[in-house]
Amino acid sequence: MSHIGKPPCDNGVVLSDAGSTPCAVAARRWTLVAAVLGSSLAFMDGTIVNVALPAIQHDLNVAVSDVQWVMESYTLILAALLLVGGALGDRYGRRRLFVIGILLYAISSLACALSVSAPQLIASRAVQGVGAALLIPGSLALISSAYPLDQRGAAIGTWSAFSGITAAVGPVVGGFLVEHYSWKWAFLLNLPVSILLLLICVMRVPESFNRKDRNPVDVAGATLITIALAGIVFSLIDAQNESHSEAVLIAGAVGVVSLALFFWIEAKQDHPMLPLGLFRERNFAGANLLTFLLYAALGGSFFFLPLNLIQVQGYSATAAGAVFVPFIVIIFALSRWGGRLVDLFGSKLPLIVGPLIASAGFGMFAWPTINPDYWTTFFPAICILGVGMSVTVAPLTTTVMNAVGADLAGTASGINNAISRMAGLLAIAVFGVVLTHRFDSALLNEISHIQMNQATTTSILAQRQKLAGIVVPSDVTYQDALALKRAIGLSFVSGFRWVMLISSGCSLLSAICAWFFIDGKRISAK
Repeated sequence: MSHIGKPPCDNGVVLSDAGSTPCAVAARRWTLVAAVLGSSLAFMDGTIVNVALPAIQHDLNVAVSDVQWVMESYTLILAALLLVGGALGDRYGRRRLFVIGILLYAISSLACALSVSAPQLIASRAVQGVGAALLIPGSLALISSAYPLDQRGAAIGTWSAFSGITAAVGPVVGGFLVEHYSWKWAFLLNLPVSILLLLICVMRVPESFNRKDRNPVDVAGATLITIALAGIVFSLIDAQNESHSEAVLIAGAVGVVSLALFFWIEAKQDHPMLPLGLFRERNFAGANLLTFLLYAALGGSFFFLPLNLIQVQGYSATAAGAVFVPFIVIIFALSRWGGRLVDLFGSKLPLIVGPLIASAGFGMFAWPTINPDYWTTFFPAICILGVGMSVTVAPLTTTVMNAVGADLAGTASGINNAISRMAGLLAIAVFGVVLTHRFDSALLNEISHIQMNQATTTSILAQRQKLAGIVVPSDVTYQDALALKRAIGLSFVSGFRWVMLISSGCSLLSAICAWFFIDGKRISAK
């Protein structure tokens, strides 16, 4: 998934030794600007594309499963190649790989905007994921290589502040562009930023390598985890399509076998992309299990929230984007305060309390029905969820970083970051199955109470895979059209409630993980 808000351990890599000599002061400033712009591309994608999904579904006239793949193809490639992207930059040049990432991201963004069908858009998004896998770790590695250790804290503070502004502005700007122009602008917006970023990198950012690291890149591991995730996600998403039963079984089997081979190879390799030995450390294993559960809840629920707001509640794309702003602002405003909680209480208590608060926020999203008052439903829910994540993120990052030695800090943070993205990837697929089955059941019940001819019923049921995007036939009466739209909306809300209740349960389980796995020692937040 594309994250709304900052993923855990996103800044962890800058706390580790980059294995290179810091550059001149003037070059550092330009490197920081490049890192901010590079992160802005990723943050803008995570916020704008979510809001654009209903418009994409309507314009391309596709099922929700196709819209899921618009998100999943990007997130799948990004999650699978994130660790490899960082290793390639260390080996072959951080600026070089960063520039390649920008080029891939820009070209694929243009291809996304020019897409006229779902397969074209999905394929372009996959290429965009490759670019992001080079861009995201590269932006942070550039800071690490440019600044001496005693100045990296200030640099990351500046980077984080500007990233927060970008993340907050992104959904509103994206919603405005989608509402007043086209969803294609969600991708075209990346082009001017990419051009400016390329010019800065070529003219001002110095090259750097980690000359101490001559270990081979784990190509086999990256290939297997990509196949595994693709197979599992395909089987889950296409399980909603009854005509693809054989393909679903084959894809699922290939995914499971590839996942088993991945773990087997990683255990045998001298230099794996996923050092399994790290998970013997109780805090590290517990923090990553907590991450998986909590970010599955976040990624899965936030995928379906814009569909609810726009297609069911009648929000404009701009208003739907604005709904996410309090969440993002709260997280970035309270991030420093959240870090101090570790100094005061240790990491265990915040990692129990934070997910519990988030669980309450997810649960509150299950309450509204059709056309509720925003200020008494969605607003308090998104704010409470934001507070819960604020209490959690900094202690989670600190726990991961302190669970391993300084020489493995970058690897550990990369693993945790990748796990958060994989969690969202799988959750979107699983939650889609849950919502679809609940929607189908509720829709059959709702339309059974409406008097209409068989042709209209057949037309509605034939579009079930569009969920709330179902188009009511134009030949029905005005009263029947209103009744059908209400039936479709209520059916979607019924499924959406299950998604949010499951998200609340996942968040509760993450708090339980912290209770059992995280120790209560007080450690200094980094």
